[in-house]
Amino acid sequence: MGDLAGIIGAIILTLGVYALSRRAFLIYRCALLSPVFLSTLVIIAVLGLSRTPFARYKPAEDIMTILLGPAVVALALPLYRQRQTLLRMLPAVLAGIISGSLVSLGTAIAVARAVGLQAVIVVSLAPKSVTAPVAVEVSRIVGGNQALTAAFAIATGVLGSMLGPWFLSQIRIDHPVARGLAVGTAAHGQGTAMMLEEGDTQGAVSGAAMALAAIFVSLIAPFIIPWLATAGR
Repeated sequence: MGDLAGIIGAIILTLGVYALSRRAFLIYRCALLSPVFLSTLVIIAVLGLSRTPFARYKPAEDIMTILLGPAVVALALPLYRQRQTLLRMLPAVLAGIISGSLVSLGTAIAVARAVGLQAVIVVSLAPKSVTAPVAVEVSRIVGGNQALTAAFAIATGVLGSMLGPWFLSQIRIDHPVARGLAVGTAAHGQGTAMMLEEGDTQGAVSGAAMALAAIFVSLIAPFIIPWLATAGR
């Protein structure tokens, strides 16, 4: 009974902290108040101050993780509502996803090689902008460290959801399709959640970009990552 109460309490804590974080973000629109980022910090602080080991929080985390599946499926609703917009701009959307995915792979590998990171870290970093399950599998195929890839993908999602919309606003990119396309391609699920806060069009395009980028990268990554990681050696 105690374990059940602990699980329920952890779930209530997580949902409450996220709701308050989301409320704060909607009021102040500050990148540092991104719900995923802020709620993660608060929960870590609560667990640390209460000296609660992560092992006691993990059963609740496992239950909430199961809900990611239905949440991803639910992205089909705004996608369906915006299908005419997507179909009308399909060539531009596909071009953006392909170019964005290639630039993400290339720049990650180039920077990692330039600073002298080990080969395994280079290939682990490359698929960081793809949704985590796909990125981890790509990492396994190309000989990367799957744990590192998962960490890089999550960090990219958090930073992309925080800074992506702000950066696009700074350079005056206001078109909803362009914003959704950029954030969905670069920051996968967490970026898509942020785009849904902006509007249905941004959220739908971001969800489509996340899915299509994952398909595209999973097809080319086993060939292009090893080549980019060793080119010129």
